[in-house]
Amino acid sequence: MSDISAETRPATVWQKSLRNSGVMIGGSILLLIVLVAVFAPLLAPHDPVAQDLTRRLLPPFWHDRSVPEHLLGTDHLGRDYLSRMIYGARISLGVGLGVTLVSGVIGVTLGLLAGYFGGWVDMVISFAITTRLSLPIVLVALAAVALGGASLTTLITVLGLLLWDRFAVVARAATQSLRHQEFIHGLRAIGASRARILFLEILPNMQSMILVVVTLEVANVILLEAALSFLGLGVRPPTPSWGLMISEGRDNILFDPWLIALPGSALCLLVLAVNLFGDGMRDITGPARR
Repeated sequence: MSDISAETRPATVWQKSLRNSGVMIGGSILLLIVLVAVFAPLLAPHDPVAQDLTRRLLPPFWHDRSVPEHLLGTDHLGRDYLSRMIYGARISLGVGLGVTLVSGVIGVTLGLLAGYFGGWVDMVISFAITTRLSLPIVLVALAAVALGGASLTTLITVLGLLLWDRFAVVARAATQSLRHQEFIHGLRAIGASRARILFLEILPNMQSMILVVVTLEVANVILLEAALSFLGLGVRPPTPSWGLMISEGRDNILFDPWLIALPGSALCLLVLAVNLFGDGMRDITGPARR
């Protein structure tokens, strides 16, 4: 009895994706970065944490002093920069997807409950959303990570518990609209359980809106992770992280600007790809485009 339009069937969405420039360009870049992250052990020419102080601060291949075995040069500890860039993609994608999964589960669940039941349930959850929106994310994340210790697990947990509000707001509004639809009344009439109505009927009908929030949050989390790593409260050294690489290269910004330019460009490219893909999927699956 689901109300999902035939326009959102996988075959139709795939056909529209091939004609959407945002999905194709953003998806292609994102797929390439994902493949680089997945196959990092095979693609990286060196150990990303191996140090060689006799080869510190070697320039990339476009400089005269470059060496063939280090295409993107080395950092201040002689670690191969290309290998660290490749492994850094794992950290950015892992944190982005991990935090979005945690925050998405929390936010969508709360939004479904608030929108469907209303009354005091809606009041309590709306108060929680308002309280969360009043908290400055970066400052709270800085304090929490500083108290809990800088680690990948702590970072994902803290950000996941801070970034669920956007999911909750979107899910609540969509549920309030869908609960008055005729197919929902029909399900209640035949005795369908609330769990089935919420998670098997209402939730699939808001998939396009949730997808847009997912892409926005993944891009936001990637930048937050880079900012926290830059401040020394993200992943711990010597774990390769693009934000940490920018932080380590800031002392040499005047003489070796590529130490910041390379990981900074990779971050911009990843965020751009996620946003392009999300905007394209919104255009394809959004109700205004059907």
